[in-house]
Formats: sequence, structure tokens, C-alpha cells
Amino acid sequence: MRNPYELFAGLRYTRAKRRNHFISFISGASMVGIAIGVTALITVLSVMNGFEQELRERILGMASHATISAYRGQLADWRHVADQARINPEIEAVAPYIEGEGMLRIGQDLSGTLLRGILPEQEIAVSDIGDHIKSGSLESLRPGTYNIVLGWELAQTLGVAPGDKIDLMIPVASITPAGVLPRFRRFTVSGVFRVGMYEFDRGLVLIHLADAQALYRMGDGVTGVRLKLDDMFRAPLVARELAETLDGVYYVNDWTRSHANFFRAVATEKIVMFIILSLIVAVAAFNIVSTLVMVVQDKQADIAILRTLGARPRSIMAIFMVQGSIIGIIGTLLGVIGGVALALNVETLVPLIEAATGQQFLSPDVYYITDLPSELKAADVVRIAALSLALGLLSTLYPAWRASRLQPAEALRYE
Repeated sequence: MRNPYELFAGLRYTRAKRRNHFISFISGASMVGIAIGVTALITVLSVMNGFEQELRERILGMASHATISAYRGQLADWRHVADQARINPEIEAVAPYIEGEGMLRIGQDLSGTLLRGILPEQEIAVSDIGDHIKSGSLESLRPGTYNIVLGWELAQTLGVAPGDKIDLMIPVASITPAGVLPRFRRFTVSGVFRVGMYEFDRGLVLIHLADAQALYRMGDGVTGVRLKLDDMFRAPLVARELAETLDGVYYVNDWTRSHANFFRAVATEKIVMFIILSLIVAVAAFNIVSTLVMVVQDKQADIAILRTLGARPRSIMAIFMVQGSIIGIIGTLLGVIGGVALALNVETLVPLIEAATGQQFLSPDVYYITDLPSELKAADVVRIAALSLALGLLSTLYPAWRASRLQPAEALRYE
């Protein structure tokens, strides 16, 4: 069996002390650069994966996987529609809702809000709102009581707590002896929820469905019904099936269309960040070129001796490719270890850094999510490691080829 002396020679060159210490410095710098780039890539992609997953769970925990509404106006036969939807085996739960805009007033303070009328016992089956109640209860929403549940940020802004009275106005005119006035009703705050997304915590209020029907004078009608599916990623297919099987003309929507631009933007940002951070790895990997060029210059006599002893050009090329690849492999391995360790502990490290510096990285006034989630995916680690190794190997080709083209007589002329 042929002895792979190219491998052993390349490993020996990697371990050997060099006369030119600057070459060792550049080799170490290349290795560290690759490790930093790989660590950054794994960590950033893991955070973005966690961010996307957290957004999806929080948005769909408060929104819905799919909705059925009337093609025009209100949905009067919602019970019949709900019964038809339940026939589909992929639908877990159905709940009616009324949605509209309103204005909350307490004293001189005003705040716009999104109003949602719900049936509490059915709403908890299609959303996670019941898990986010911080004070009061969702069950306090009973017909005719005119209780209201607010988001935490909205309650803080208005300075209200459970038991306080608050006026709700809606953009529907009422004709009175004093003229045309906006319709309003006094409600009692009976609960506060905190989802962790500023959009909901600041802009959503919940009341009982019957109270919303009375407020909007909808009779027994609703805006639509909300659906929860076994598999939310099949929402487009289930929505299409419902549109074809429902009795009558209805508008069936799913979360991939109602939030399409948002999740598409997150996916695009992940791709852009991957490309940008890959350039860090590329710059560090191509430093291997300068390292090997100097090594080839330093080892000209050794190359000439090997050629004189019968080494083929491809063997010389393989020796220096091994030496350059070792730098890439070690740098990639260190980067993978560092990236995985950082990605798995970022949710612990960030609060410690915030506590030490006294600064909050993600302000709730600006960002949807106030903490920094992380979700490490093996596929991302493999892809990043493969990219780093490929760039490291690619950067060895030109210097190794130049070494293989070196003529022994030229190299030994001044020795």
C-alpha cells in the first residue's frame, strides 16, 4: 500500500518552527479569523432562527392560523360555518370573533386600540391568551358585565388596573338630540395580559362577544371565525380546502398571507446576514494564501530536494494543500465549538451583560421582542462548517500550484 508521504510532510511543515516568525503570526491570525467568523455566523443565525420562531409563536398565539369571514359585511351564520369547519380533521378548534378599532379614555388620557370581541371559553382553544394573563382573569369577560381586558403596556400608559373604570369609544356614529356623536360605553378593567410583543401589549383590548355585538349593533353576527390547525404550516392547503367545501361564498385567509411580508422580510434578512458574515470567513480564509506564498518562498530548497528525489509536482502541491487545509480545519473546529457554546448560552449571557452595563439591548418601544432567543440548528452548523472548509481548501490551490511549478535548478542556484 502506497505511503501517503504528502500528508505526513504537510503535517510536519505545519508543526515545524519557522525561521520567519511573521509566517507563524499570519497563520495564527488566519486561524483566529476563521474561528471568529464561524462563531459569529453560527451565533447570529441561531439568534435569527430563535427570533423567527419566537415571533411566529407569539404572533400566531394571539392571531390565528386561519380565519373565515363573510365576503361582504358581517358573518351572520357563523355557527353553521363553524360546524362545517370542524368537519375538517386538521382543524383543532374554532372560535368566533368581532374586530374593530376604538379609542380608550380615562380622564384626559386617550389611546387608540384594536378591539376584539371573544367568547373566553372558545378563545383559549385557538390562542394562548389564557397563558399570558398577569392580573385578573379572562373568565371575568361575561355577557352584559361590560368588562375589558387590556394589554400590559396599554394599562401602564393609561395608569389603570383591574377594578378601574374606562371609557371605550368606537368610530360608529350615534344620533342624539345633541347631534351626531361617536358611540361609547364605560367598561370595567377586569384583567391585564402581557404577551411580550409590544404590538399586542400596547394595542389590543378584549371584551365579551355579546358586549361587542351590542356595542356595534351586530345582532347575532360576528366579523368571522378563527381556526387553530394541527399543523400551522399546512394552513394554505387547509384554507384552500375550506374555500372549496364551505356552503356559500366566504373569504378564507391564513397566516402565511396575512403576515407574509413580515416573515418574508425575516427570511431575507437571514440570507443577507449569512452572506455578509460569510465575508468575514472568506477574508480570514484567503489570508491562508499569503501564508502559503511565504511558506513556499521559505521552503524553496526543501521543494527542490524533494523534486530531485523524484517527487511529482502533484505531490508537492498536495503537501502545501495539506498544510493550508490544517489551518482552515483548526480554525473551523474552534469556530464551531465557540459558536455552538455561545448559541446555546446567549439567552443567559445577554441578561448578565444587560445587568452589568445597565442597558437594555432590545427596547420594547422599538422591537417586537424584548429578549434575545436562540435556536441552534444542526443544518446551519454543518452548512457553515462546510463553507469554511471549502474556502480554506480553495485558498490553498494557487500557492500549492506555484510550489509544484518550482524548478529545482532555480531554487538551488543560490544555495
